[in-house]
Amino acid sequence: MSRPASSNPPGRSPLRRGALTPTLIVVAVAVVGFIFFANVWTDVLWYQQLGFFEVYIRENLARIITFLIGFAMMFAAVFFAIRIAYRSRPVYAPDAEARDNLNRYQAQLEPVRRVVMIGLPILFGLFAGSAAASQWQKALLFFNQEPFGQTDPLFNMDISFYLMTLPFLGFVTGFLISIAVVAGIAGILTHYLYGSIRLMERGIFTSRAAQIHIAVTGALFLVLLGINFWLDRYTTVQNNSGRWAGALYTDVNAVVPTKAILAVAAGLVAILFIIAAVIGRWRLPVIGTAMLVITAILAGGVYPWVIQQFQVRPSENTLEKEFIDRNIKMTRAAYGLDKIDVSAYNATTTATTGALAADAQTTANIRLLDPNLISSAFAQLEQYRPYYQFPQTLNVDRYMVDGKVQDTVIAVRELNPDGLSANQQTWVNRHIVYTHGYGVVAAKGNKFTADGKPEFLQSGIPSNGVLGNDSSYEPRIYFGENSPEYSIVGAPDGAPNREQDRPAGREGGGETQYTFSGNGGPNVGNWLNRILYSIKFQSSDLLLSDGVNAESQILYERNPRERVEKLAPYLTVDGNAYPAVVDGRVKWIVDGYTTSQYFPYSQPQQLQNATVDSQTSAGRTVALPNSSVNYIRNSVKATVDAYDGSVNLYAWDDQDPILKAWQKVFPTVIKPYSEMSGDLMSHVRYPEDLFKVQRELLGRYHVTDPDSFYQNNDAWSVPNDPTVSEAVKQPPFYMSLQMPDQEKPAFQLTSSFIPQTVNGSARNILYGFLAADSDAGNVKGVKGDSYGKLRLLELPTDTQVPGPGQAQNKFNSDPTVSQALNLLRQGASDVLNGNLLTLPVGGGLLYVQPVYLKSTGETSYPTLQRVLVAFGDKIGFAPTLDEALDQLFGGNSGATAGDADNNGQTPTAPPGTTTPPAGPTDAKADLKAALDEANKAIQDGQAALAKGDFAAYGAQQTKLSEALKKAVDAETRLGATATPSATPEATPSATPSPTPSG
Repeated sequence: MSRPASSNPPGRSPLRRGALTPTLIVVAVAVVGFIFFANVWTDVLWYQQLGFFEVYIRENLARIITFLIGFAMMFAAVFFAIRIAYRSRPVYAPDAEARDNLNRYQAQLEPVRRVVMIGLPILFGLFAGSAAASQWQKALLFFNQEPFGQTDPLFNMDISFYLMTLPFLGFVTGFLISIAVVAGIAGILTHYLYGSIRLMERGIFTSRAAQIHIAVTGALFLVLLGINFWLDRYTTVQNNSGRWAGALYTDVNAVVPTKAILAVAAGLVAILFIIAAVIGRWRLPVIGTAMLVITAILAGGVYPWVIQQFQVRPSENTLEKEFIDRNIKMTRAAYGLDKIDVSAYNATTTATTGALAADAQTTANIRLLDPNLISSAFAQLEQYRPYYQFPQTLNVDRYMVDGKVQDTVIAVRELNPDGLSANQQTWVNRHIVYTHGYGVVAAKGNKFTADGKPEFLQSGIPSNGVLGNDSSYEPRIYFGENSPEYSIVGAPDGAPNREQDRPAGREGGGETQYTFSGNGGPNVGNWLNRILYSIKFQSSDLLLSDGVNAESQILYERNPRERVEKLAPYLTVDGNAYPAVVDGRVKWIVDGYTTSQYFPYSQPQQLQNATVDSQTSAGRTVALPNSSVNYIRNSVKATVDAYDGSVNLYAWDDQDPILKAWQKVFPTVIKPYSEMSGDLMSHVRYPEDLFKVQRELLGRYHVTDPDSFYQNNDAWSVPNDPTVSEAVKQPPFYMSLQMPDQEKPAFQLTSSFIPQTVNGSARNILYGFLAADSDAGNVKGVKGDSYGKLRLLELPTDTQVPGPGQAQNKFNSDPTVSQALNLLRQGASDVLNGNLLTLPVGGGLLYVQPVYLKSTGETSYPTLQRVLVAFGDKIGFAPTLDEALDQLFGGNSGATAGDADNNGQTPTAPPGTTTPPAGPTDAKADLKAALDEANKAIQDGQAALAKGDFAAYGAQQTKLSEALKKAVDAETRLGATATPSATPEATPSATPSPTPSG
């Protein structure tokens, strides 16, 4: 038979069988490698562009070095354990049958023995290296530590030992113990596999080499265990298992001594193992190990339990007093509560005429605009285009207006790519055309227009107002909290503009285009960078689009908080970044914290639990991570430029030892706060999340007497927010406020306290009021003397001052106000309760709550229609705060509120008419006529809305608002006629059941 002709061309050798598989493997490895390279190199470009390449290099170098050390130690230990055991295997086995079984195992292993003896150490080394790399921050703090200059009360060691030395030593000891255990097990298994260890009828046979190997490994393990026992003595001051943090009576008198005994005992048993390795007798180390285990159980567990149960518990108050005192002092120091100013405040509940005269400046600044409710008002009045948006919650800041500090509600008009219509949702539009938001919008916090709208300080397109205009500040917002994932910007000189900039004017006619001219991101003008970023963002359009040119930059990582977190990985970042117009730029100001969980005797706090309130629960602000800390400092103030994304980190608390240590690690990236401009200093605030953590602790740690602290009979709680239906804490509020010991108002962050809530119930009366001074001054590099001062007003325990819950209940239950607000609800409108502010004025506590009216239409927004106030058991209710305060304080409060100019401007009757004194019949007729007008306005408005005529719809909404006001006025006159006994100063004010604001 003839052989078939080969199908291969002449001169070409046939393909080797199986060549496809290695080729695919090589290709797959190359692809994975290139993807890894793309992610690494794009990170390099990003850090270099921002000027933070030092952070990238040092952080990753620390990770790599710790990984390599951990890998090398585990690899070497396991490799040599296996190698030594293999090389010392016996030539002849004493048992033929067992030898046959082992020979079978060895024969099966032999083809891959070399691979296993290398592969297993590599595998364990990779796990160990990864574990070590995750501890890079502990390693850097250890080698760059700074002293605190303060010692703990038990061992008299500097605090830095516990925060920077002990965590690293604990990690190293635990890591070495793990290596000893893994290597020991690997060695024993190898000895067994190759016959050095045998299970026989007469017992266990071990060769001389195996005995020495086991003895040395056991001795090393026990030495490390002894070191661990010794270090455990120091960790008792960080113990959190008791009722109070730190080393308590049982720890000091039982645990610490027994840990020292166990450390010595472990060392002695280790010596016995070495002796056994020399003389070949194992009785002593076996007995020693058994005694160590028994001692650990009895001395380390049973003895402390006996001391706690039979000595401490019967006399706990007496025996723990010293240690409770330590816990109080160290906790207050760790959280910055040790310098708090506490003063007694014997608050009155009687609202007397002229009581606010001494608080005239505070009264004039009382904020009426609720930043959580008026976002939709900003959107309807200032959004202009659907591709713009405002955040759900606006921010409170202050600006100098006409020579006076004005509390301001502020937001930036950010880009909303989802606002584009479906046929506009192309890659080019989302990443090249629509790239940025435009302008700052700000309104006075203490005023509103006659029809309940915000009174803007800065508004419009082009942007204009007291904060500047297009020529005095850069209004374009490329970096913000709702920016697109990435945008491609920039072009050569003379190239046509491609970016959608803004409407041409307030009237909305025409559009303008723009080209980004800053240095905001890495260049993607060359093909390599385009390919790398196409891989990073998984976009072929980025690679192929003609919209990418030689000067193109790619902007990404645009959220200010996330940007700072990436550049300063050693910081915990506050959940609320806020914008400010600073030196002609819009800057996001971000607060950064240095934290630790190792401060001795300090009570730990779960950051997430401590900072949860009605704002985080509603998703309006970001909650902190669910990590435990017992030390925190606002060590860094960061700014992120909204135009080019440039980041500056300033060492705000430059005395913080943890920050000093990180400055050693990254010496060039953190600037001194002396470089902060005066304009920037004027917008620095006391951070919210730090304040929340402090107020949570202050509920117990305002008590400094150990006996009272033990009894827990004066504990406080943060009240729940009465304006929402869920049982969540009331958020702190920023406002300009003059505390009783201050000569003038300052911008402050405030909160109140009620008696401790137990099982969801508590007396809702006020026990305390806390304010954090946020006035850092306006001088370049000079921090205001009062900034950061915590002032606590303590009310008598027998106080009858209502808490926020009681005040809200008075508003809700007042019949006259309920009747008036029920009228406002008619006509497809909702009544929204604004934030309930608490102010220590007039010798007591004043509550102020704005009331908003919002139609149920899609384009509606809340307008401020009424203001509720309460002082003691009295309430006031009027169209303006000024009128409500006069009602509350007997016709004359003694001060003028910020909205005094609106008194009488809110129409209750058609312009040009004079309303004569009306009796019940006239009032009823007026009420019916007003309701008829409101009903007609609703119907006409819905008809206009159906036609898409928004101008007509807005006009009908205005008519509806006026009709409802006339109805309220008529209802008020009707109620006054029916109940002539009501006195002016007792004019009640209440609010309806709380309506969650969205």
